[in-house]
Amino acid sequence: MSAADSSIATAATGWRIEAQGDRCLLVRFGDALDIRIGQTCLAAARLLREAGLPGVTDIVPSFTAVAVHYLPGADGPGHAQMAERVAALFNGGIVIDEAAGRDIEIPVCYGGDLGPDLPDVAARAGIGEDEVVALHTRPGSMVFMLGFAPGFAYIGGHDAKLAIPRRDTPRLNIPAGSVAIANRQSVIYPGGLPGGWNIIGATPLRLFDPKRSPAVLLAPGDRLHFKAVDRKTFDRMKKKTESGQ
Repeated sequence: MSAADSSIATAATGWRIEAQGDRCLLVRFGDALDIRIGQTCLAAARLLREAGLPGVTDIVPSFTAVAVHYLPGADGPGHAQMAERVAALFNGGIVIDEAAGRDIEIPVCYGGDLGPDLPDVAARAGIGEDEVVALHTRPGSMVFMLGFAPGFAYIGGHDAKLAIPRRDTPRLNIPAGSVAIANRQSVIYPGGLPGGWNIIGATPLRLFDPKRSPAVLLAPGDRLHFKAVDRKTFDRMKKKTESGQ
């Protein structure tokens, strides 16, 4: 096995280990957005953390893979050695904990000034605005990973009809709480941030609060249910959130 090999190890179960630079291995479990693949990535990351392999500095799960960062050195593991340790661990089996993660309801006020892209999303999908909302509020969404900004959750598993691209022109400042979609995924903006996702609504919940413990509302593996609420309910809940209640 050579450190120059792009694919260091492959398992009969379908995962493969690839070299990423000189101090990272990528364990790839698939190539498509899929709840089961996401759950497998999270289970593999938990297994790696519990194993405490020598030299590992960070473990980062994503939609389809887990990055294993480590410090190579004179006495530390190289790519081949680390790949062998990871492969041996995974060959023992990766058990998905169906009870892992929480069930969380996310209230969303769709359309209007809170969801300016809802009409365009409906047109691109070839369906009505009500159907977009119905598809988005359908159970089965999961937080795959966090990234981009504190509390910024990547949520997936939506119907194929919502596999629309991002906007051609990104916005420079998207308000906190904005719920946006693209490519069968959702994101909820935790603060005023730039972004090119299609905004279809907003939630009154606060995704990131440094004064709260934990500071982030969502975590990988959480199962989400988006629930449509009217503007009056949204405003009432937003006021309550801002008052710290």
